[in-house]
Amino acid sequence: MTKWIMVVDDDTANLQAAGHILSKNNMRVTALKSGKAMLDYIESKGAPDLILLDIKMPEMDGFETLQNLRQLEKKKGLSETPVIFLTADDNTVTETRGFEEGVSDFIRKPFNPDVLIRRLGNVLSMQSEMQNLKNEATRDKLTGFLNKSATASELSRMCTEKEGCILMIDLDSFKLVNDIFGHEMGDQVLIKFARIIAETVPKGSKNGRIGGDEFVSFAVDVTTEEQVAEITKALNDKLMEAAKEMMGKDMKIPLGASVGAIYVPKYGNDYTSVLKYADKCLYVVKKNGKHGYSIYSADAFSDDELKSSNMNIAELGEIMGERTVPNVALQLEMEAFSHVYRYATRYFIRNNINSAKILFTLERSGDVDNATFKNCTDEFGNFIRESLRKSDLLTRVRFNQYYVLLSDMREEFVDKVVDQILSKWKGKYGYEVMITYEKEFVRNEPHPIIEKYDNEVVIVDDDEISLQLIRKILEDADIRVIAMTSGNDFLEYVDHVEKLPDLVLLDINMPGMDGFETLEKLRAKDGDASRMAVLFITADNSDGYEVEGLAMGAMDYIKKPIIPEILLLRVNHILELVKFRKRFNKR
Repeated sequence: MTKWIMVVDDDTANLQAAGHILSKNNMRVTALKSGKAMLDYIESKGAPDLILLDIKMPEMDGFETLQNLRQLEKKKGLSETPVIFLTADDNTVTETRGFEEGVSDFIRKPFNPDVLIRRLGNVLSMQSEMQNLKNEATRDKLTGFLNKSATASELSRMCTEKEGCILMIDLDSFKLVNDIFGHEMGDQVLIKFARIIAETVPKGSKNGRIGGDEFVSFAVDVTTEEQVAEITKALNDKLMEAAKEMMGKDMKIPLGASVGAIYVPKYGNDYTSVLKYADKCLYVVKKNGKHGYSIYSADAFSDDELKSSNMNIAELGEIMGERTVPNVALQLEMEAFSHVYRYATRYFIRNNINSAKILFTLERSGDVDNATFKNCTDEFGNFIRESLRKSDLLTRVRFNQYYVLLSDMREEFVDKVVDQILSKWKGKYGYEVMITYEKEFVRNEPHPIIEKYDNEVVIVDDDEISLQLIRKILEDADIRVIAMTSGNDFLEYVDHVEKLPDLVLLDINMPGMDGFETLEKLRAKDGDASRMAVLFITADNSDGYEVEGLAMGAMDYIKKPIIPEILLLRVNHILELVKFRKRFNKR
């Protein structure tokens, strides 16, 4: 499939050179002379597969253009387009800033055609792979809709950014399709119904499948009963028409769709909460004839409520507050806890308060009978409630599990709190149950902390000075480093190590076996080793080495002498991509 590349540069000669190189390599090219022209073009005609963006342009430079592009993509609900900066500048600060703001790569001007194509190909290949992995992890395989977890994530975002309506949609009498016509026909009905939903709700809406025949949609800009009624009627009419085409005109199954609806943000912008109300509305439809809709309303007061006088703030405070605040943790049932938990989390973030989460699990030990075990689990809940501070929260998530939120907690004290609880419990109640726990510390510092990943990098370089310099740069950034002086040592290490490194920094000019031969032998291996991320390093300034290295599948290429900031940015950039790949491959 032909890739669409947009080149943005105020220099006509550069536009022509890039356009000639790309067109010659069977790519569709759009050439524009300013950031504003690019934004206007994307606004009206859509985004390309990749943008080559000059940094130094009058009126709006590359950095400002990139920021405006990301805002436009967010506004239109588009995926982020990969951007490669074009520059004649060797300034370290410029490259550092570019990577920090999310560019995929840098290409130096004047262009070397082979380097341009190879670097562009690397970015497009990685973008395609990440998109495929993301689709596999977030899409329902049958319908192509968002799966349950991705639906929660995407619709949570929509609820905070858009106005519209959450529609919970359930197929009526679908079980009969499976029973009479078989599950293969049932799958075909679900696939067809997903297409019907997608074409019926307004453009820009998001749709997910959250159960066997349950769907949910954030219908953008749907704010009236007339719109909900129109969508519901269209779903039912189109579904019945499609069902008769698939199962025959004499099909007698009363197939249809019931819809529970709630307006957002009119009745809230928390997806989990509003979905519960939409589900209750759906239940009303199911119990009253099906094939229809019900819309949540907060105005359905009883006559007694309408006649009663309004309350004042003091009365409300007395009803909802505690007359005396006991010196124990606040224990709530799960639903109430979830609302307080969300508020507490927001408060902690806003006020830079650290917190800790602990999940206690009790298991029977020895010959403890059911009654004794149940009594122990009850007593343990009372015990931890009395052991914690009045500013802490807890809830019982299972009969033998308690979830605790510790506020304003320093990380080094978390284990001490848990040890104190468990030791006192054992001293008081003996060993009738076995107690385990999981913990999570949440840091909310005034200044954001760079997340540290458990990354391992191998450096292969016969130059001891270069080896030690690179090692220090990476280890100072909390990256674990293994140093080797030859390709043979590295290949032998790969054959015997239990966990492969995340990235290999491979010098090209080494005696015996150079970097190119080492990579060639690495790619010939079986399994994950053949796909290991490689970054070439070399003191050779010729473009030929860079072209050859990128052509062999290296993810990047850095020239010596090493500039610490650039090395670290490029290594972290690759490690982020590797982390993304691993995360989605595990799902």
